[in-house]
Amino acid sequence: MNEELKKALQILQKGGIILYPTDTIWGIGCDATNEEAVAKIYKIKQREDSKAMLVLLDDAQYLPGYMKEVPEIAYTLIEVSDKPTTIIYDNAQRLASNLIDSDGSIGIRITSDEFCKKLISKFGKPIVSTSANISGKANALTFSEIADEIKQAVDYVVNWRQNDKTKSKPSSIIKLGVGGEIKIIRS
Repeated sequence: MNEELKKALQILQKGGIILYPTDTIWGIGCDATNEEAVAKIYKIKQREDSKAMLVLLDDAQYLPGYMKEVPEIAYTLIEVSDKPTTIIYDNAQRLASNLIDSDGSIGIRITSDEFCKKLISKFGKPIVSTSANISGKANALTFSEIADEIKQAVDYVVNWRQNDKTKSKPSSIIKLGVGGEIKIIRS
């Protein structure tokens, strides 16, 4: 794993795009603060840049750095979630502007995946995590289901857990209002 972390980190530091395993499905990722890298992902996915993508952090303590206000309920939701949960927050900041939704919101998941946690910790910034598929096509639930078109378009394919045949699922998605209102988008 350490060699794969090192290689993925080098790509992220150069503004490149990685294909990597997460705590849900395989993701396409980059530096979440780099607009050019984010634009590359939109191009790879053939996706409109008006559709926001989520980011991963390794620890909830870093949430306040990426939004103006974190509702207190967010920390409770993260702590009690028994499966990967993406929370959409209002008033995103310090992230690539083309990553943030037009209403100023951003989806952030605190990853529990060992590889992702270590990568983000070493990188020191959040990374984009969007499904490894062309927009509108079915999600690839295992590495072997990822289209060659995606594999060839990224700068680095992480050689970790590629043989894992466990059918993963996308995360739950919850939207939090600044006042603590909760709306379940995907359970």
